[in-house]
Amino acid sequence: MSSLHYVTADAAVSMIRSGSHIHLSSIASVPYILIDALVKRADAGEVKGLHFHHFHTEGPAPYSAPEYEGVFFDQGFFVGPNVRANVNAGYADYLPAHLYESQAMYRSGALPCDVALVQVSKPNVDGFVSLGTSVDCSIAAIEVAKLKIAVVNPNVPFAYGDLVPLDAFDYLVYDETPLITKEYVQPSYIDKQIGKNCSELVPDGACIQMGIGSLPNALAVQLKAHQNLGLHTEMFADGCLELIEKGVINGACKKIDNGKVVASFLLGSQKVYDYIDHNEKVQMRDIKYTNNPWVIAQNDNVISINSATEVDLTGQVCADSIGTRIFSGTGGQLDFVRGAKMSKGGKAVIALASRTNKGMTKIVPTLKVGAGVVTPRADVQWVVTEYGSVNLYGKSLQERAKLLISIANPEDQEMLDRAAFERYGNHWLRA
Repeated sequence: MSSLHYVTADAAVSMIRSGSHIHLSSIASVPYILIDALVKRADAGEVKGLHFHHFHTEGPAPYSAPEYEGVFFDQGFFVGPNVRANVNAGYADYLPAHLYESQAMYRSGALPCDVALVQVSKPNVDGFVSLGTSVDCSIAAIEVAKLKIAVVNPNVPFAYGDLVPLDAFDYLVYDETPLITKEYVQPSYIDKQIGKNCSELVPDGACIQMGIGSLPNALAVQLKAHQNLGLHTEMFADGCLELIEKGVINGACKKIDNGKVVASFLLGSQKVYDYIDHNEKVQMRDIKYTNNPWVIAQNDNVISINSATEVDLTGQVCADSIGTRIFSGTGGQLDFVRGAKMSKGGKAVIALASRTNKGMTKIVPTLKVGAGVVTPRADVQWVVTEYGSVNLYGKSLQERAKLLISIANPEDQEMLDRAAFERYGNHWLRA
Protein backbone atom coordinates (compact mmCIF):
# COMPACT_ATOMS: atom_id res chain seq x y z
CA MET A 1 0.00 0.00 0.00
CA SER A 2 1.31 3.46 -0.86
CA SER A 3 1.98 5.79 2.03
CA LEU A 4 -0.57 8.16 0.43
CA HIS A 5 -3.48 5.73 0.86
CA TYR A 6 -4.92 6.50 4.26
CA VAL A 7 -8.33 5.53 5.58
CA THR A 8 -10.33 6.56 8.60
CA ALA A 9 -10.01 4.62 11.85
CA ASP A 10 -13.63 3.50 11.46
CA ALA A 11 -12.93 2.12 7.99
CA ALA A 12 -9.77 0.32 9.12
CA VAL A 13 -11.34 -1.48 12.09
CA SER A 14 -14.41 -2.39 10.08
CA MET A 15 -12.26 -5.21 8.67
CA ILE A 16 -11.79 -6.81 12.12
CA ARG A 17 -14.00 -9.85 12.58
CA SER A 18 -15.63 -11.13 15.76
CA GLY A 19 -13.48 -13.63 17.64
CA SER A 20 -10.19 -12.11 16.49
CA HIS A 21 -7.06 -12.04 18.63
CA ILE A 22 -5.63 -8.52 18.51
CA HIS A 23 -2.13 -7.30 19.37
CA LEU A 24 -1.75 -3.71 20.58
CA SER A 25 1.44 -1.71 20.56
CA SER A 26 1.91 -0.84 24.19
CA ILE A 27 3.30 1.33 26.98
CA ALA A 28 3.22 4.96 25.75
CA SER A 29 2.18 4.13 22.19
CA VAL A 30 -1.25 2.52 22.45
CA PRO A 31 -3.23 3.23 19.22
CA TYR A 32 -6.22 4.80 20.96
CA ILE A 33 -7.78 6.10 17.77
CA LEU A 34 -8.27 2.47 16.70
CA ILE A 35 -9.47 1.34 20.12
CA ASP A 36 -12.04 4.14 20.18
CA ALA A 37 -13.26 3.05 16.75
CA LEU A 38 -13.59 -0.54 17.98
CA VAL A 39 -15.57 0.66 21.00
CA LYS A 40 -18.00 2.36 18.61
CA ARG A 41 -18.44 -0.92 16.73
CA ALA A 42 -18.97 -2.74 20.00
CA ASP A 43 -21.57 -0.20 21.13
CA ALA A 44 -23.39 -0.72 17.83
CA GLY A 45 -23.39 -4.50 18.36
CA GLU A 46 -21.25 -5.11 15.28
CA VAL A 47 -18.48 -7.14 16.91
CA LYS A 48 -17.90 -9.47 19.86
CA GLY A 49 -15.41 -11.94 21.29
CA LEU A 50 -12.29 -9.85 20.64
CA HIS A 51 -9.17 -10.90 22.59
CA PHE A 52 -6.50 -8.26 23.24
CA HIS A 53 -2.81 -8.99 23.92
CA HIS A 54 -0.18 -6.41 24.86
CA PHE A 55 2.54 -5.40 27.28
CA HIS A 56 1.80 -2.82 29.99
CA THR A 57 -0.46 -0.10 28.63
CA GLU A 58 -1.00 3.45 29.82
CA GLY A 59 -4.27 5.35 29.65
CA PRO A 60 -7.90 4.18 29.40
CA ALA A 61 -8.48 0.45 28.92
CA PRO A 62 -12.07 -0.09 27.68
CA TYR A 63 -10.95 -3.48 26.34
CA SER A 64 -10.88 -4.71 29.96
CA ALA A 65 -14.04 -2.98 31.22
CA PRO A 66 -16.90 -4.96 32.81
CA GLU A 67 -19.48 -3.32 30.52
CA TYR A 68 -17.81 -4.99 27.54
CA GLU A 69 -17.82 -8.49 28.99
CA GLY A 70 -18.33 -10.95 26.14
CA VAL A 71 -17.35 -8.30 23.60
CA PHE A 72 -13.75 -7.60 24.63
CA PHE A 73 -11.49 -9.84 26.69
CA ASP A 74 -8.09 -8.54 27.70
CA GLN A 75 -5.24 -11.05 28.12
CA GLY A 76 -2.12 -8.96 28.66
CA PHE A 77 1.45 -10.08 29.19
CA PHE A 78 1.75 -7.43 31.89
CA VAL A 79 -0.85 -5.89 34.20
CA GLY A 80 -0.74 -2.14 34.74
CA PRO A 81 -2.86 0.05 37.03
CA ASN A 82 -5.38 0.68 34.23
CA VAL A 83 -6.44 -3.01 34.06
CA ARG A 84 -5.41 -4.32 37.49
CA ALA A 85 -8.83 -4.14 39.17
CA ASN A 86 -10.57 -5.76 36.21
CA VAL A 87 -7.99 -8.55 36.00
CA ASN A 88 -8.42 -9.37 39.68
CA ALA A 89 -12.20 -9.27 39.31
CA GLY A 90 -12.03 -11.70 36.39
CA TYR A 91 -13.26 -9.34 33.66
CA ALA A 92 -9.79 -9.37 32.16
CA ASP A 93 -6.92 -11.82 32.45
CA TYR A 94 -3.15 -12.09 32.79
CA LEU A 95 -1.05 -14.14 30.38
CA PRO A 96 2.10 -15.22 32.26
CA ALA A 97 5.15 -15.04 30.03
CA HIS A 98 8.77 -14.05 30.24
CA LEU A 99 8.93 -11.08 27.90
CA TYR A 100 11.50 -12.82 25.73
CA GLU A 101 8.94 -15.56 25.05
CA SER A 102 6.08 -13.21 24.15
CA GLN A 103 7.33 -12.87 20.59
CA ALA A 104 7.94 -16.62 20.37
CA MET A 105 4.31 -17.28 21.32
CA TYR A 106 3.21 -15.25 18.31
CA ARG A 107 5.80 -16.62 15.93
CA SER A 108 5.16 -20.25 16.90
CA GLY A 109 1.39 -19.90 16.78
CA ALA A 110 1.03 -20.88 20.45
CA LEU A 111 -0.83 -17.59 20.87
CA PRO A 112 -3.07 -16.58 17.95
CA CYS A 113 -2.52 -13.16 16.44
CA ASP A 114 -5.12 -12.32 13.80
CA VAL A 115 -4.78 -8.53 13.90
CA ALA A 116 -1.88 -6.17 14.66
CA LEU A 117 -2.80 -2.62 15.71
CA VAL A 118 0.31 -0.48 16.10
CA GLN A 119 1.51 3.11 16.02
CA VAL A 120 4.45 4.00 13.81
CA SER A 121 6.54 7.03 12.87
CA LYS A 122 6.40 8.86 9.59
CA PRO A 123 8.34 6.87 6.95
CA ASN A 124 11.92 7.65 6.01
CA VAL A 125 13.04 8.21 2.42
CA ASP A 126 13.36 4.45 1.92
CA GLY A 127 9.77 3.79 2.96
CA PHE A 128 10.53 2.31 6.39
CA VAL A 129 8.80 3.27 9.61
CA SER A 130 9.86 2.90 13.22
CA LEU A 131 7.71 1.52 16.02
CA GLY A 132 9.26 4.26 18.14
CA THR A 133 8.79 3.73 21.85
CA SER A 134 7.08 0.33 21.58
CA VAL A 135 8.93 -2.26 19.54
CA ASP A 136 8.47 -5.06 22.15
CA CYS A 137 6.79 -8.05 20.45
CA SER A 138 5.04 -5.89 17.83
CA ILE A 139 7.50 -6.96 15.11
CA ALA A 140 6.42 -10.57 15.65
CA ALA A 141 2.75 -9.57 15.61
CA ILE A 142 3.20 -7.73 12.32
CA GLU A 143 4.94 -10.77 10.83
CA VAL A 144 2.15 -13.23 11.65
CA ALA A 145 -1.07 -11.19 11.72
CA LYS A 146 -3.56 -11.64 8.89
CA LEU A 147 -4.64 -8.00 9.18
CA LYS A 148 -2.09 -5.27 9.89
CA ILE A 149 -3.20 -1.71 10.66
CA ALA A 150 -0.76 1.10 11.40
CA VAL A 151 -1.48 4.50 12.86
CA VAL A 152 1.09 6.85 11.33
CA ASN A 153 1.72 9.48 13.97
CA PRO A 154 4.32 12.27 13.62
CA ASN A 155 4.69 12.23 17.42
CA VAL A 156 6.14 8.71 17.29
CA PRO A 157 9.94 9.15 17.21
CA PHE A 158 11.85 7.56 14.36
CA ALA A 159 14.08 5.26 16.38
CA TYR A 160 16.74 3.21 14.68
CA GLY A 161 16.97 -0.53 15.22
CA ASP A 162 14.29 -2.88 13.92
CA LEU A 163 12.30 -1.04 11.25
CA VAL A 164 9.24 -2.09 9.25
CA PRO A 165 8.45 -1.29 5.60
CA LEU A 166 5.35 0.86 5.35
CA ASP A 167 3.95 -1.40 2.65
CA ALA A 168 3.82 -4.29 5.17
CA PHE A 169 0.53 -2.83 6.40
CA ASP A 170 -2.91 -3.40 4.95
CA TYR A 171 -4.38 -0.13 6.17
CA LEU A 172 -2.93 3.18 7.32
CA VAL A 173 -4.60 5.71 9.60
CA TYR A 174 -3.20 9.16 10.30
CA ASP A 175 -3.32 10.61 13.81
CA GLU A 176 -1.47 13.36 15.68
CA THR A 177 -2.35 12.43 19.27
CA PRO A 178 0.73 12.95 21.50
CA LEU A 179 2.26 9.89 23.13
CA ILE A 180 1.59 9.34 26.81
CA THR A 181 4.39 10.62 29.01
CA LYS A 182 5.45 9.83 32.55
CA GLU A 183 7.38 12.37 34.53
CA TYR A 184 10.40 11.69 36.72
CA VAL A 185 9.54 10.15 40.09
CA GLN A 186 11.60 11.52 42.97
CA PRO A 187 13.23 8.74 45.03
CA SER A 188 12.44 8.39 48.72
CA TYR A 189 15.08 8.19 51.45
CA ILE A 190 14.78 4.39 51.47
CA ASP A 191 15.10 4.30 47.67
CA LYS A 192 18.29 6.33 47.95
CA GLN A 193 19.76 3.89 50.46
CA ILE A 194 18.89 0.93 48.25
CA GLY A 195 20.32 2.78 45.24
CA LYS A 196 23.56 3.38 47.13
CA ASN A 197 23.84 -0.31 48.05
CA CYS A 198 23.13 -1.37 44.46
CA SER A 199 25.65 1.10 43.04
CA GLU A 200 28.43 -0.52 45.07
CA LEU A 201 27.87 -3.71 43.04
CA VAL A 202 28.34 -1.86 39.72
CA PRO A 203 31.96 -1.57 38.53
CA ASP A 204 33.14 0.99 36.01
CA GLY A 205 32.65 -0.35 32.50
CA ALA A 206 29.63 -2.47 33.48
CA CYS A 207 26.61 -2.93 31.20
CA ILE A 208 23.48 -2.24 33.21
CA GLN A 209 19.81 -3.14 33.00
CA MET A 210 17.19 -1.40 35.08
CA GLY A 211 13.65 -0.17 34.66
CA ILE A 212 11.53 2.81 35.57
CA GLY A 213 10.42 4.35 38.85
CA SER A 214 11.78 5.90 42.01
CA LEU A 215 14.23 3.08 42.79
CA PRO A 216 15.93 3.07 39.36
CA ASN A 217 16.04 6.86 39.58
CA ALA A 218 17.78 6.59 42.97
CA LEU A 219 20.31 4.17 41.49
CA ALA A 220 20.94 6.50 38.55
CA VAL A 221 21.81 9.30 40.97
CA GLN A 222 24.35 7.03 42.69
CA LEU A 223 25.97 6.09 39.38
CA LYS A 224 26.90 9.65 38.36
CA ALA A 225 30.53 9.16 39.39
CA HIS A 226 30.89 5.90 37.44
CA GLN A 227 32.66 5.71 34.10
CA ASN A 228 32.06 4.02 30.75
CA LEU A 229 28.83 2.25 31.60
CA GLY A 230 26.80 0.48 28.94
CA LEU A 231 23.03 0.11 28.72
CA HIS A 232 21.31 -3.00 27.37
CA THR A 233 17.82 -3.14 28.81
CA GLU A 234 14.21 -3.81 27.96
CA MET A 235 13.30 -0.21 28.85
CA PHE A 236 14.73 3.01 30.21
CA ALA A 237 13.47 6.43 31.26
CA ASP A 238 14.67 9.83 32.43
CA GLY A 239 17.05 8.55 35.12
CA CYS A 240 19.13 6.72 32.55
CA LEU A 241 18.83 9.57 30.06
CA GLU A 242 20.59 11.89 32.50
CA LEU A 243 23.47 9.41 32.75
CA ILE A 244 23.64 9.19 28.96
CA GLU A 245 23.73 12.96 28.57
CA LYS A 246 26.48 13.22 31.21
CA GLY A 247 28.58 10.63 29.34
CA VAL A 248 28.44 8.14 32.24
CA ILE A 249 26.60 5.75 29.94
CA ASN A 250 28.53 5.70 26.68
CA GLY A 251 28.74 2.00 25.80
CA ALA A 252 32.51 2.22 25.35
CA CYS A 253 33.15 -1.17 26.99
CA LYS A 254 30.33 -3.14 25.35
CA LYS A 255 31.41 -6.20 23.40
CA ILE A 256 28.30 -6.01 21.20
CA ASP A 257 26.46 -2.83 20.17
CA ASN A 258 29.53 -0.87 21.19
CA GLY A 259 28.70 2.76 21.84
CA LYS A 260 24.97 2.07 21.50
CA VAL A 261 22.06 2.12 23.92
CA VAL A 262 19.81 -0.89 23.31
CA ALA A 263 16.20 -1.12 24.50
CA SER A 264 12.81 -2.42 23.35
CA PHE A 265 10.27 0.00 24.83
CA LEU A 266 10.17 3.29 26.70
CA LEU A 267 8.02 5.28 29.09
CA GLY A 268 9.23 8.68 30.20
CA SER A 269 9.07 12.38 29.58
CA GLN A 270 8.87 13.96 26.14
CA LYS A 271 12.58 14.61 26.52
CA VAL A 272 13.24 10.85 26.37
CA TYR A 273 11.16 10.47 23.21
CA ASP A 274 12.87 13.44 21.59
CA TYR A 275 16.28 11.99 22.45
CA ILE A 276 15.75 8.74 20.55
CA ASP A 277 14.32 10.45 17.46
CA HIS A 278 16.77 9.91 14.56
CA ASN A 279 19.52 9.15 17.07
CA GLU A 280 21.83 6.45 15.76
CA LYS A 281 23.28 5.94 19.23
CA VAL A 282 19.99 4.34 20.31
CA GLN A 283 18.76 1.02 18.95
CA MET A 284 15.13 0.04 19.65
CA ARG A 285 15.02 -3.68 19.05
CA ASP A 286 12.67 -6.66 18.94
CA ILE A 287 12.22 -8.20 22.40
CA LYS A 288 13.70 -11.43 20.98
CA TYR A 289 17.02 -9.56 20.86
CA THR A 290 16.98 -7.33 23.94
CA ASN A 291 15.70 -10.04 26.29
CA ASN A 292 17.54 -13.04 24.91
CA PRO A 293 19.79 -14.25 27.76
CA TRP A 294 22.41 -15.46 25.26
CA VAL A 295 22.55 -12.00 23.67
CA ILE A 296 22.62 -10.27 27.06
CA ALA A 297 25.52 -12.47 28.17
CA GLN A 298 27.71 -11.45 25.23
CA ASN A 299 28.56 -8.24 27.07
CA ASP A 300 30.87 -8.50 30.06
CA ASN A 301 29.97 -7.29 33.55
CA VAL A 302 26.23 -7.18 32.94
CA ILE A 303 24.49 -5.94 36.08
CA SER A 304 20.74 -6.55 36.02
CA ILE A 305 18.70 -4.77 38.69
CA ASN A 306 15.08 -5.76 39.21
CA SER A 307 12.49 -5.37 41.94
CA ALA A 308 10.25 -7.70 43.94
CA THR A 309 7.08 -7.64 46.01
CA GLU A 310 8.57 -10.14 48.47
CA VAL A 311 11.44 -12.61 48.89
CA ASP A 312 11.19 -15.67 51.13
CA LEU A 313 13.96 -17.03 53.32
CA THR A 314 14.95 -19.61 50.70
CA GLY A 315 15.46 -16.92 48.06
CA GLN A 316 12.26 -17.31 46.05
CA VAL A 317 11.37 -13.99 44.44
CA CYS A 318 7.77 -12.93 43.88
CA ALA A 319 7.45 -9.93 41.57
CA ASP A 320 4.13 -10.25 39.72
CA SER A 321 1.56 -10.65 42.48
CA ILE A 322 0.59 -10.02 46.08
CA GLY A 323 -0.67 -13.41 47.09
CA THR A 324 -3.30 -14.38 44.52
CA ARG A 325 -3.82 -10.76 43.47
CA ILE A 326 -2.02 -10.05 40.19
CA PHE A 327 -0.13 -6.79 40.51
CA SER A 328 2.09 -6.52 37.43
CA GLY A 329 3.73 -9.34 35.49
CA THR A 330 6.70 -11.62 35.08
CA GLY A 331 8.25 -9.10 32.73
CA GLY A 332 11.84 -9.63 31.70
CA GLN A 333 13.20 -10.22 35.18
CA LEU A 334 14.32 -13.81 34.69
CA ASP A 335 15.53 -13.06 31.14
CA PHE A 336 18.03 -10.60 32.59
CA VAL A 337 18.79 -12.57 35.75
CA ARG A 338 19.96 -15.47 33.63
CA GLY A 339 21.70 -13.27 31.07
CA ALA A 340 23.60 -11.37 33.75
CA LYS A 341 24.69 -14.56 35.52
CA MET A 342 26.00 -15.98 32.24
CA SER A 343 27.90 -12.76 31.52
CA LYS A 344 31.60 -12.69 32.41
CA GLY A 345 31.75 -10.76 35.69
CA GLY A 346 27.98 -10.26 35.68
CA LYS A 347 25.67 -9.90 38.68
CA ALA A 348 21.92 -10.39 38.94
CA VAL A 349 20.45 -8.10 41.58
CA ILE A 350 17.00 -8.14 43.17
CA ALA A 351 16.41 -4.84 44.97
CA LEU A 352 13.53 -4.15 47.34
CA ALA A 353 12.64 -2.15 50.41
CA SER A 354 12.66 -4.23 53.59
CA ARG A 355 9.06 -3.25 54.29
CA THR A 356 5.96 -2.17 52.38
CA ASN A 357 4.52 1.32 52.74
CA LYS A 358 2.13 -0.17 55.30
CA GLY A 359 4.98 -1.53 57.41
CA MET A 360 4.73 -5.20 56.40
CA THR A 361 7.97 -7.10 55.95
CA LYS A 362 8.94 -7.93 52.37
CA ILE A 363 11.50 -10.53 53.44
CA VAL A 364 9.16 -13.27 54.60
CA PRO A 365 9.38 -16.80 56.05
CA THR A 366 7.26 -18.09 53.15
CA LEU A 367 5.64 -16.38 50.20
CA LYS A 368 1.96 -15.53 50.53
CA VAL A 369 -0.48 -18.23 49.46
CA GLY A 370 -0.93 -17.93 45.71
CA ALA A 371 2.15 -15.76 45.15
CA GLY A 372 3.95 -16.23 41.84
CA VAL A 373 7.62 -17.18 41.80
CA VAL A 374 9.20 -15.02 39.11
CA THR A 375 12.85 -15.77 39.93
CA PRO A 376 13.28 -19.29 41.37
CA ARG A 377 15.61 -19.74 44.32
CA ALA A 378 17.97 -21.69 42.06
CA ASP A 379 18.43 -18.55 39.94
CA VAL A 380 18.62 -15.84 42.58
CA GLN A 381 21.98 -14.22 43.23
CA TRP A 382 22.26 -10.81 44.91
CA VAL A 383 19.47 -9.40 47.09
CA VAL A 384 19.63 -5.76 48.20
CA THR A 385 17.61 -3.72 50.70
CA GLU A 386 18.26 -0.41 52.41
CA TYR A 387 20.13 -2.41 55.08
CA GLY A 388 22.72 -3.97 52.79
CA SER A 389 23.37 -6.55 50.10
CA VAL A 390 23.88 -10.31 50.24
CA ASN A 391 24.95 -12.89 47.67
CA LEU A 392 22.89 -16.10 47.85
CA TYR A 393 24.69 -17.82 45.01
CA GLY A 394 26.24 -21.08 46.19
CA LYS A 395 24.50 -20.86 49.57
CA SER A 396 22.35 -23.52 51.24
CA LEU A 397 18.84 -22.83 52.50
CA GLN A 398 19.96 -22.18 56.06
CA GLU A 399 22.85 -20.00 54.92
CA ARG A 400 20.45 -18.03 52.72
CA ALA A 401 18.07 -17.51 55.62
CA LYS A 402 20.87 -16.10 57.80
CA LEU A 403 21.95 -13.73 55.04
CA LEU A 404 18.45 -12.51 54.19
CA ILE A 405 17.58 -11.92 57.84
CA SER A 406 20.68 -9.74 58.10
CA ILE A 407 19.27 -7.26 55.55
CA ALA A 408 15.67 -7.35 56.79
CA ASN A 409 14.26 -4.52 58.85
CA PRO A 410 15.79 -4.87 62.35
CA GLU A 411 12.30 -4.92 63.87
CA ASP A 412 11.44 -8.00 61.78
CA GLN A 413 14.61 -9.98 62.35
CA GLU A 414 13.52 -11.70 65.58
CA MET A 415 10.30 -12.91 63.94
CA LEU A 416 12.22 -14.19 60.92
CA ASP A 417 14.77 -15.90 63.15
CA ARG A 418 11.97 -17.70 65.02
CA ALA A 419 10.44 -18.81 61.74
CA ALA A 420 13.77 -20.20 60.58
CA PHE A 421 14.20 -22.05 63.89
CA GLU A 422 10.72 -23.58 63.53
CA ARG A 423 11.64 -24.74 60.05
CA TYR A 424 15.14 -26.09 60.72
CA GLY A 425 15.05 -26.89 64.44
CA ASN A 426 18.25 -26.99 66.49
CA HIS A 427 20.26 -27.25 63.27
CA TRP A 428 19.44 -23.56 62.72
CA LEU A 429 21.41 -22.59 65.82
CA ARG A 430 24.54 -24.18 64.38
CA ALA A 431 24.15 -22.93 60.81
